[in-house]
Amino acid sequence: MSDIMWIVVGMMIVTFIPRLIPFLVVSNRTIPKRLAQFLEYVPYTALGALIIPGAIRAIPESPLAASAGILFAVVYSYIKGGMIISVVGGIFIAYIVLVIV
Repeated sequence: MSDIMWIVVGMMIVTFIPRLIPFLVVSNRTIPKRLAQFLEYVPYTALGALIIPGAIRAIPESPLAASAGILFAVVYSYIKGGMIISVVGGIFIAYIVLVIV
């Protein structure tokens, strides 16, 4: 195997082990209800922390347009749910604000 292949295999092992250990430790135990409720919100929070700063900086000359698009996407997805219309609508709203301002 080439050196690059060994690096890829090493990275695979290094990233797999931290994911496997908690699974093996927690799989035989029951998680308290409050902790389970808390853990349900972690993916949404992490996703928001990763996406929102990039979305605000997506239009550097007009953060108002980016904020309007984000606001529409958040409100629409909270009320109606779904992802496609909220994303397309957020892009459309940001475009409209860019044209108006």
